[in-house]
Amino acid sequence: MKTSISQRRDIVDKAHKKLSIKEQCHLMSIHRSGYYYQPKTESELNLELMALIDKHYINHPFMGVPSMTKWLNKDMGYNVNKKRVRRLYKLLDLFAIVPGPHTSRGNKKHKKYPYLLRDLKITHPNQVWGIDITYLPIKNGYMYLVAIIDLYSRYVVGWSLSNSMDAEWCKETVERAIKKHGKPDIINSDQGSQFTSDEFIGFLQQMQIKISMDGKGRATDNIFIERLWRSLKYENIYLNAYSTAMELRTGVKAYFGYYNNIRRHSSLDYQRPVELFQAA
Repeated sequence: MKTSISQRRDIVDKAHKKLSIKEQCHLMSIHRSGYYYQPKTESELNLELMALIDKHYINHPFMGVPSMTKWLNKDMGYNVNKKRVRRLYKLLDLFAIVPGPHTSRGNKKHKKYPYLLRDLKITHPNQVWGIDITYLPIKNGYMYLVAIIDLYSRYVVGWSLSNSMDAEWCKETVERAIKKHGKPDIINSDQGSQFTSDEFIGFLQQMQIKISMDGKGRATDNIFIERLWRSLKYENIYLNAYSTAMELRTGVKAYFGYYNNIRRHSSLDYQRPVELFQAA
């Protein structure tokens, strides 16, 4: 009996120990983009809450689960418990930014890598790249976006959309960025499980790229990419209410083209990222 493409997509096991998603898609004759571009879904209430939490968090990143739960109930008129909000924080890949340590979602057994950017003078393109993941809402679902930004020029050197925050997806996004722009000296990330995985770390080590990881919960460690998320969401995502993953991809591509090549940045003395990135 012949199986449909949607049935074959459902068979793909992202946790398979021997076969990568790429290999499984090849064996089942599925184009990998067809797997990654199936939006994640939740209940109507959860999707509503996720959109509210994401928009409120981007303005108040110090809010943890307890304070967000109180805001939803007392200010927005919902009746939700902390357990539900905690689960949604995990789906949104969020945690409260606080001055001291907090519990990371990363693998507690992973090797600790130092934060290399403290007191580092960033003087040229491809010296340091920052990588991170964020949630993007669409009608009846959501997707994840991984983006890589050159910290000297603020140029977005690579990005990709997916329905799953897996290490293979992140690694391949970095691979494509390196092929296009050359490799950086350092890649900085948070301590999320994708970036502490053997697959991702092993690739960076193979490429002889230095690994830098944010201190848990430090507000300033990942500030450039947090600003990118805020700009993208307020200047594009929240204004457009995309219906499908492909519409979202088209919108994100157009925005990053604008962000890199047209938008002048006050932090760059009103220069464009492309001017600084290509100057060297």
